[in-house]
Amino acid sequence: MKIRVLGCSGGIGGHHLRTTSFLVDHDILIDAGTGVGDLSIAELRQIDHVFITHSHLDHVTSLAFIVDAVGDMRDRPLIVHATEATIRILREHIFNWLIWPDFSQTPHNKPFLAYSPIHVAETVTVDSRMITALPAHHTVPAVGYQLDSGSASLVFSGDTGPCPEFWEAVNKIQNLRYLLIECAFPDQEKELAVQSLHLCPSLLMKELAQWQHEAEVFVTHLKPGQIEMTMQELATYSGAYHLRILQGHQVFDL
Repeated sequence: MKIRVLGCSGGIGGHHLRTTSFLVDHDILIDAGTGVGDLSIAELRQIDHVFITHSHLDHVTSLAFIVDAVGDMRDRPLIVHATEATIRILREHIFNWLIWPDFSQTPHNKPFLAYSPIHVAETVTVDSRMITALPAHHTVPAVGYQLDSGSASLVFSGDTGPCPEFWEAVNKIQNLRYLLIECAFPDQEKELAVQSLHLCPSLLMKELAQWQHEAEVFVTHLKPGQIEMTMQELATYSGAYHLRILQGHQVFDL
């Protein structure tokens, strides 16, 4: 299993900042932020599954454009895996004929998109690759994901504030190699982090204290303009944790 970072920023600004999306091998996306826009038409056609963490625009904005760009070139619908609550939001607020066509209903003889509900702790297997929804705590219904090749796992928290249930699930993963964890704000905006159910360096340290295993840790979803400040604060807190910033175009092998 090869995981390519298409985008991992908490916003846009500059040629290198793309919002969250990861390409798993050639046919699976985890989230569909603006990073998807860098894929070619040929690459977009190969995507069969999209696993959505939550409905916020920076994680779903390219979903509408994928089906619009290549839906008529494919012989089967793009399958969107998400919680029932997230699917309801996508139906009501994006694919609603007002913001974008409902491609789960059109074309009538061959819809471009299909929804597949997923529940926390449920595992979806795609050609021996196992993707499990993990608990998260955000302002809208949200999950993280464990990607398991069988020999190693990567965990992506998605957007989350403090969430003991997330760590309870992560602590059960025996083959964890990489942990991608959000840290959206610096500590000077801790109040905003708390209100919006995100993490900042001091909150992240409290979360990591619940972790019982070891893996390589990368922080993601940093806000443009605050990246250097946030990483400086993390460096003062990190102690035993060697925290690195997730980079666009980074590749993980499992």
